[in-house]
Amino acid sequence: MDVFDAVADPVRRRIVVLLGGGQRTAGALAAAFPDISRPAVSRHLRVLREAGLVTAELVGRERHYRAELGALAEIDRWLATVRGQVWDRRLDALETEVHRARRDRRARPDSEGPSENSRSAG
Repeated sequence: MDVFDAVADPVRRRIVVLLGGGQRTAGALAAAFPDISRPAVSRHLRVLREAGLVTAELVGRERHYRAELGALAEIDRWLATVRGQVWDRRLDALETEVHRARRDRRARPDSEGPSENSRSAG
């Protein structure tokens, strides 16, 4: 499963957020979801492990889960592309407005500088 599929589920997104705050046991994670069975939380954790978003370490009889936030780099790259397109459009629009303002200023003969009255008023 890829990272996008893994974080498509709100429960899995919340698990990643919880683990972003530090390592937790499977039991502690399951306790954060009182409306979801422990086996269901375990399935969500398995999906996140398969996507590389979390790792598990066996400590005694407990599994300790840790977020692997580097796996989110794929999402970061995609978001940067989308944001870049948005900024490109905004910058293009800004460039158009700057050119329009310069053209309008050149077209008006009274735009060469402050008037004589405004210079002596200060």
